[in-house]
Amino acid sequence: MTRPSDEAAAVVAGALSRRRPKDRPAFLRELLAHAAAGLVVIEGDREAAESVYRLADAVAVRGEP
Repeated sequence: MTRPSDEAAAVVAGALSRRRPKDRPAFLRELLAHAAAGLVVIEGDREAAESVYRLADAVAVRGEP
């Protein structure tokens, strides 16, 4: 039995594999934007904003030496 997160990862990996390497970053940015918009609709502004802030924090921490 697969977990939902595994299924989502497989969908994204498949979509990335069908794109040229130079097109993959734009695809991922669009995916993040659509996911955030979907969270607003499903969970509301506050919860969606919290998820986006947590993602931004993860990116900022990753960029520190």
